[in-house]
Amino acid sequence: MTSLKRSRELDPYTSNIASKVFVRSTKSGKVQKITREVYLRQDIPCSSKICTACLKNAPQDASGNVAPFVLSERPAGTQSIPAGHYLMPDTNAFLNGMDVFEQKSAFYDVIVLQTVLEELRNRSLPLYNRLIGLTKSEEKRFYVFFNEFRIETYVQREKGETINDRNDRAVRTAVQWYGNHLESARKKSPQMGSRPVIVMLSDDKDNLRKALAANLRACSLEDYVSGLEEADRLRDLISSSQRGQESRASAAQQLYPEYYSLSKMMTGVRAGTLHQGIFNVSPYNYLEGSVRVPAFDKSLLILGRENGNRAVQDDVVVVEIMPKAQWKAPSTKIIEEDTLNKNENADAEEGEGESVVTEQERRVLQDEVKRTHGKSLEGRPQPTARVVGIVRRNWRQYVGHIDSSSSSKIKQSRRQQTVFLIPMDKRVPKIRLRSRQVDELIGKRVLVTIDAWDQDSRYPVGHFVRSLGGLETKEAETEALLLEYDVQYRPFPKGVLDCLPREGHNWRVPSDLNDAGWTGRKDLRDKLICSIDPVGCQDIDDALHARPLPNGNWEIGVHIADVSHFVKPNNAMDKEASMRGTTVYLVDKRIDMLPMLLGTDLCSLKPHVERYAFSTMWEMTKDAEIVNINFTKSVIRSREAFSYEQAQLRIDDKKQQDELTQGMRALLMISKRLKKKRMDAGALNLASPEVRVQTESETSDPVDVKTKELLDTNSLVEEFMLLANISVAEKIYRAFPQTALLRRHAPPPATNFEELANQLKVKRKLQLRTESCEALATSLDGCIDPDEPFFNTLVRIMATRCMMSAEYFGSGTQSYLDFRHYGLASEIYTHFTSPIRRYADLAAHRQLAAAIGYEQLDISLHSKAKLEGVCKNINVRHRNAQMAGRASIEYYVGQALKGRVMDEEGFVMKVFSNGFVVFVPRFGIEGVIRLGDLATPEPESAFNAEEYTLEISGQINVKIELFQKVVVRISDIKEESTGKRKVKLELVRR
Repeated sequence: MTSLKRSRELDPYTSNIASKVFVRSTKSGKVQKITREVYLRQDIPCSSKICTACLKNAPQDASGNVAPFVLSERPAGTQSIPAGHYLMPDTNAFLNGMDVFEQKSAFYDVIVLQTVLEELRNRSLPLYNRLIGLTKSEEKRFYVFFNEFRIETYVQREKGETINDRNDRAVRTAVQWYGNHLESARKKSPQMGSRPVIVMLSDDKDNLRKALAANLRACSLEDYVSGLEEADRLRDLISSSQRGQESRASAAQQLYPEYYSLSKMMTGVRAGTLHQGIFNVSPYNYLEGSVRVPAFDKSLLILGRENGNRAVQDDVVVVEIMPKAQWKAPSTKIIEEDTLNKNENADAEEGEGESVVTEQERRVLQDEVKRTHGKSLEGRPQPTARVVGIVRRNWRQYVGHIDSSSSSKIKQSRRQQTVFLIPMDKRVPKIRLRSRQVDELIGKRVLVTIDAWDQDSRYPVGHFVRSLGGLETKEAETEALLLEYDVQYRPFPKGVLDCLPREGHNWRVPSDLNDAGWTGRKDLRDKLICSIDPVGCQDIDDALHARPLPNGNWEIGVHIADVSHFVKPNNAMDKEASMRGTTVYLVDKRIDMLPMLLGTDLCSLKPHVERYAFSTMWEMTKDAEIVNINFTKSVIRSREAFSYEQAQLRIDDKKQQDELTQGMRALLMISKRLKKKRMDAGALNLASPEVRVQTESETSDPVDVKTKELLDTNSLVEEFMLLANISVAEKIYRAFPQTALLRRHAPPPATNFEELANQLKVKRKLQLRTESCEALATSLDGCIDPDEPFFNTLVRIMATRCMMSAEYFGSGTQSYLDFRHYGLASEIYTHFTSPIRRYADLAAHRQLAAAIGYEQLDISLHSKAKLEGVCKNINVRHRNAQMAGRASIEYYVGQALKGRVMDEEGFVMKVFSNGFVVFVPRFGIEGVIRLGDLATPEPESAFNAEEYTLEISGQINVKIELFQKVVVRISDIKEESTGKRKVKLELVRR
């Protein structure tokens, strides 16, 4: 890329314009030349509060206001740089030390160059987003200086100069300009004293050398940190990939194969000789991974560390198919890393004395190979592959605990030690850390980041970020699961809170019907509306009513909180809600998508107060046939807020004959007919283990665990919410056929059900048909064991796990046939009914408001590209919220059972060659019982994969079969591998 800049000397009155010329290749392989003009200015401020010149010339907004200057008048100094100074990091400094920049004890008054910001965005989007967060913090004082648009700091790329060298030179130019600029400001204000020093931070040795040669103040990130008060703690936060990297011998043993080049990978993927997908690790066998790719019906198996080739859970990888002779069946053995590789030496130098596969792992893999090639399993091997490259690392921050066996038993003072961190997620490998705080971190929940995984290191290398607190403490474990599932739990920033109504809790619906707030709204305050929710619900999204009509039909209304009235597109609150995506419900707390003032008060459809709503109203026959439908913004006044139990009691109480109760009975009657229609159309009635943890009201400590009971009123609410979502989906799709925000559930591949279908056929002589959702629904209804009522629920739970995940999408990205929601048997679907807790619903509200002519649709919801970005984020946030909720229940169930021992019925869900998995309905939990748990030494066993049986002999004689009912003894145990307290199951009898 070259830059052409017009000379100012030729005509000082001309506009300062630089032209950027670059070439790029198109999808068809042609080369395209592109020229872009850059307008250079002299009014971009330095944002230092000591500079009166910039304050005088700074650009103003439409209201005539100048953006507040960020950099302080008297910045702090350090031990090594006593003078007050501003920091100007280059891209490498942020790549290697983002965690240290986020610390509150240091790193204030930082100048973030546009050059650096754009380069960081190209290198790491997560780090870019974190840096953007710092620039928005009023406390940290990070200022983005648009050096590429200021005439004195714009740098032309020289002939033969690399882009990286040009960007480094741009950083040095900005450092030089800032110093001269502030010196000029000082001379104009003699009373100011000495000016702040500009310090360039870089981990690029060549950039540092050139900066020092130009008499600029510059140092490496680690050298700068060494002069800070908490140097030892802060040094641990710097990326390990940079430190010590050059000390390794260049000829170190390469444990893993080298990755293919990006061009070779992309060429292979296009040609179909290589395949791209997401790397997943088995929760039962850490040596078995899989990658689902479009070219194969079944996932490709990745067996062993060497074939995994440094891929970590969720990385986007490119794989190469192994020769067919090496194809294998999925493992039938439970293999856990903590039992196989105990007491490894973390301090062993990478590449010295290490091998990619330990002797124990080699033996286990050989056993699996022998079993696969046995006669009884012929025809069952799956395609096997190896990872040849990484397209995108999806590394995140990981929570775990220090493996105490890897630390020195002698107190080391503040000397750096190398230890292993064992992640909470068993699918993630051990992480090698270097820290000076090891002694204080033993027994704590610790947050770390992976920095690198080189060919000569058996494990990835990372660095310590911070301690969350002691293992098993409620605060540390709750924060740990929020971090593990990337839940945004920080307090709402001031900019978000500034978007709330100034009246606060005193806000009211205007009493004057001529007020602008009533424009376009229907007055529905006379309707007998009520809400039905779980006990203790405060964020009430929805309410309903039913009213008989003179013609014998019913007027049915679903009224949804009008969140879009309070959350305007693209303001700070909307951006925060979009980022959070959803409210996250834990056992003891709720992480809100919106501030509590809205979620639990002004938007919440509480009883006896007037609230803005978005109403969907149908005229329906008693047989649930829709006569007509109307959408309107409204004002409602709910009469009651029932729990599901209270609503059921009210409906069942024959003495209650008031209009509200009669309306509720009509809602129940019609809901049953709506459900029958759905089921007749092939909707699936699936199941998932749901329990409710009862907690002590003041301390939130768990006291008991109970299975959730579903009442008719649960179904009543569900049916009308489904109907509203479908009706809204049809409306917004007609209005915006390219950009309607919808939700689809793809039909699962037939191969997903192969194993379950074979299990039912072998063990119960039952047929599971999967050619359509109607066939699947019918065959699930027929999966009955007359002697065991729970068997049908168990099969539905297992069938649910064979399903694809539902996802949000923009209507312009799929054909209409692919809109279908498989589980609901609906042609089209969206989410509309929970805008307080789901951003997708808020977007649907805006689209519906535009579709009925209430208001104009914001341009962001007209853009397919922007909508795709929103959908991608909320899909991730939705899944993470679900997993965080389940993890919270798992933790609290373990705490509720702490110190208790009880016997409960369970069912065998999976059989391995060295153990089996039991599901316990009462607590909604499942656990592994290994052969070694049954007796010591481990008893002999005979595993029959075809019949799904495990015959155990020796000290104990028992035969375990799939779907078998067993009695297990439940107790609690602190799991050594993860540090979590978990439920332990022991076989009592079969």
